[in-house]
Amino acid sequence: MRSRLTQKLHRALEKRFPEKRLFLRSDTETRFIRLRSETQLLAWAGGAITVAWTIIATAILLMDSIGAGNFRAQALRDQMIYEDRLNALSLERDLRAEEAVAAQQRFSLALEQISTMQSELLTSEDSRREMETGIEVVQATLRRTMQEREAARDEAETLTAAMAGDGASVAAMTGGSDANGAVDMLADALASTAAERDQIAADAQFALESAAEMELELRLLEEKNDAIFRQLEDALTVSVEPLDQMFRAAGLNPDELLAAARRGYSGTGGPLMPFQFSTRGGGPDPDSDRANAILGGLDRINLYRIAADQAPFDSPVKDNYRLSSVFGPRWGRMHNGADMAAPTGTPIYAPADGVVTFAGWSSGFGRLTKIQHEFGIETLYAHQNQLRVQVGDRVSRGDWIGDIGSSGRSTGPHVHYEIRVGGRPVNPMIYIRAGQDVF
Repeated sequence: MRSRLTQKLHRALEKRFPEKRLFLRSDTETRFIRLRSETQLLAWAGGAITVAWTIIATAILLMDSIGAGNFRAQALRDQMIYEDRLNALSLERDLRAEEAVAAQQRFSLALEQISTMQSELLTSEDSRREMETGIEVVQATLRRTMQEREAARDEAETLTAAMAGDGASVAAMTGGSDANGAVDMLADALASTAAERDQIAADAQFALESAAEMELELRLLEEKNDAIFRQLEDALTVSVEPLDQMFRAAGLNPDELLAAARRGYSGTGGPLMPFQFSTRGGGPDPDSDRANAILGGLDRINLYRIAADQAPFDSPVKDNYRLSSVFGPRWGRMHNGADMAAPTGTPIYAPADGVVTFAGWSSGFGRLTKIQHEFGIETLYAHQNQLRVQVGDRVSRGDWIGDIGSSGRSTGPHVHYEIRVGGRPVNPMIYIRAGQDVF
């Protein structure tokens, strides 16, 4: 059975691969090699496999070469797009910095206007109290004058009735003198009373006119005070809203920060003392409540400014720089900061008040500075060329703390800038962008 299958297979192969002989002749003899059908099949299969492997390998190499070329071209395109985006961000940052400077100037001007308006408000309030006192005096004088006028009128009527009576009554009133002397005396008294009555009437009219003028002046003063109040309230709204939005954009609770700032600066007194106007036993004075609300807003602005100086809302690099690496995953690892590339020696500034807790060499970070701020915030500045602070130094926002360099594991001059809140890294650009409209 086996031999039959073998013979059938051999006959089938002979049809495709007939037996061949390969002759090898030399000078002395001739030899040949018999190429059986099975041998030719093996040779053909081996050649086909070799050719197929060569084609596949060549195709793979070509595909890899084409793919690598496309990848490099795509990488170059991505790099160009990224650089264009960074340049646009740099221009936008410069624009925001100019707007922030303008906003700071407007804020300072608003504070000066608020201070001036507050002084005017105090002066106008004193004038208003004096005018109220003057009106009360005029009203009392007017009442007294009216009473005196009524008394004089009654006396004149009595004298007129006496003059119209009989001579005996006149004589009795004059103590027995002659009638002519009594008539002259009564006439003089009547004329004097009439003159006094006319003077009292003139004084009363003058008092009424003065009271009307003072009431008009008081109403104008109240309107002026109301305009000053409105300007102060508008200035407070314009000043407080950007600060409040800045803290909320950074993920911070403004009320908690203000409470912490108030605990650190708990003194009272000065120009922001509450108004205490006398109400003369009546209800609360609306102007006093309104003025105290404005003073409360001014106090809130001062606390905002204190808290803003203690949180890193400013950029550590003031000169032009390129954001070469952002916060987030990079090359399979987490990049916990922002890399700001600039020429070696570019100054690095403290973005907020704080205390230097580390200043020295730190392996991959190179020359490193750490600053501890309020509210549990810490900032780091790595790869510096030169340190300009020491451990224990107390710095303020805008102080020069170091120079940009390329120390440690670095591919070029830049500063690696980190912000940690409670030991947890956060994106520094959140704070920088939040403070762009304020600083």
